[in-house]
Amino acid sequence: MEADQEFLDALATLWRIPPPGPDNLLSAPAFVALSELCDRRYGGGKATFALSNALRSLGLPCELPPNKSELALDLPTAAATLVAAYSRKMTVRRYLCPLDLADELPPMTFGNARVAQFTAEELEKLFDAPRLGRNFPTLPLESKRLAQFQWLVVEEEFPIDPRPEARAVPILFADMQRDFGEIDPHLGRFPPAVEGALFFLLLARWEEWSTMKDVDWRGFRMPWIYTLDEDLFVRLARPPSPDSLSLEPWIIHDGWGEEIELERPTSLPLDDGVKTELPRFNASAWAELQAALTTSLFETPVVHFLVRAFLADGIDEVIAHMTAIEASLGLELDHKGKRPKTDPHWKLSATKRVAARMGAALADAKAVQDYKDLFELRSAFIHGRAGLQKISTPQRVLARGLARRVACALISLAAAHPASSRADILASLLDQGTVYL
Repeated sequence: MEADQEFLDALATLWRIPPPGPDNLLSAPAFVALSELCDRRYGGGKATFALSNALRSLGLPCELPPNKSELALDLPTAAATLVAAYSRKMTVRRYLCPLDLADELPPMTFGNARVAQFTAEELEKLFDAPRLGRNFPTLPLESKRLAQFQWLVVEEEFPIDPRPEARAVPILFADMQRDFGEIDPHLGRFPPAVEGALFFLLLARWEEWSTMKDVDWRGFRMPWIYTLDEDLFVRLARPPSPDSLSLEPWIIHDGWGEEIELERPTSLPLDDGVKTELPRFNASAWAELQAALTTSLFETPVVHFLVRAFLADGIDEVIAHMTAIEASLGLELDHKGKRPKTDPHWKLSATKRVAARMGAALADAKAVQDYKDLFELRSAFIHGRAGLQKISTPQRVLARGLARRVACALISLAAAHPASSRADILASLLDQGTVYL
């Protein structure tokens, strides 16, 4: 989308300002003139901060150090890009998630996500390195070091607010009368698209593939997410540092036998099962999960707690796994003080009802006893019983394995009974599962 001469002239005035630029760019006559022109043409109200963000991403010459002047876009390209930013209705948001401590994983593609190791050049494209460089000319993207790691990349498309300033500084447009301390129980730590992709990955048998379970059953950690919004008016975050990830010294010998100290990612080794089984987590498996998520079996926060367990440490991890099982197989009626005598299992406690359903869902009598033992451990902690022993590695891994297997069973049940209510499915499981008690 090309800019007309009036727009080019207004932007050219800004492009001619010599470094280091005015003390306050936002009040400079050339900036004010361009801002007013944009408001007249495109509406959306005054866009001071939005326009400032856009100009920085375009490489406003007066804001670049002399040795980085080549980063500035030429005037026609900058003008056309700015015009397009005012005209766009949708934006793509990209979440770049390093898989810290990951062993070598096969590449995966599912939904709007992919898992892979990228070259430095590929990462520079994903991070939009030129735009990052214009925003942070003294903080280079260390793409070669970041390329040593594997990544989960998730993309999603959003409709955007027609007011550029609301996209640049959302807090200025928030309802100041609302309760800023309120908690939305459905929101997790990560964006929903990332949590959805992470839940899908957590259905894999990481705890069985791990060869160092006493260190961590997880096949990877996700210490941070870098979010890149293609919207020019959204300010970029600083480029991430590879030093925030797990690196270890690596000594090699050159042709003359001299030691050379390098670095490489630290990894948690997995057995060969990951190479043969993880590729099954493909587009087809993703579609099956998406279908299951629309059914009544996933009305409860199963996804929330399985992801929370992955992100938690210590006893909180075990509690989250146990809660994921309860969310999967428990009913509110289980905890009612008095159940109707017409209920053939009215004497069963809530714990036994969940255990019975697990037995039927997994067809595994040992899993029922394992769940009861773990529930007793959980209860001892929550109710503050004296003499609580440390939770062993096998117990910790067992809780994770049961929660994962139950979540996988729900997906199969959803496929088998797509139109059945959650209460009916769990009632059937209870009928079938009492033999396991």
